[in-house]
Amino acid sequence: MTKYLEIGQIVNTFGIKGMVKVKPFTDNIERFDELEKVYIENKKGKKEYEIEEVKYHKNMVLIKFKGIENPEDANLLRESYLLVDRANEKPLEEGTYYIVDMIGLDVYTDENELLGKLEDIFNTGSNDIYVVKNELGKQILLPAIDDVLKEIDMDNKKVIVHLIPGLI
Repeated sequence: MTKYLEIGQIVNTFGIKGMVKVKPFTDNIERFDELEKVYIENKKGKKEYEIEEVKYHKNMVLIKFKGIENPEDANLLRESYLLVDRANEKPLEEGTYYIVDMIGLDVYTDENELLGKLEDIFNTGSNDIYVVKNELGKQILLPAIDDVLKEIDMDNKKVIVHLIPGLI
């Protein structure tokens, strides 16, 4: 398991007081209200920043960091990622997993046929889509709906799916 979890990316500056605009990578956007500090990671490395203020604007998070006082300072953080220490995170609800922990799991059909490895998960708004890549490099897109997704077995590092007609 990774020590840090990515929770967003700084995509731009906002206003004249040094705020940054963050694209959140979380289902619970309000989680930013609870944060006192984050790590910002970019090409130069990883550095801890204290959060002074959090606001929300059009599905984006606006953050003011201590020590970042103007748009020029804020602009230096563009394209950086926000990380939190996994050890400080609240436990997830049962049956809920971090995407980073699921990437690389083997994906099997309910008939025990290996489809490939879970390469990515993205959200379409109505449900998640699991991107599975087989050994030949072919991608299979599977909707994370009850009819398809049957079991996530983190202990054995595998996902079991049922292929309904028309999926492949």
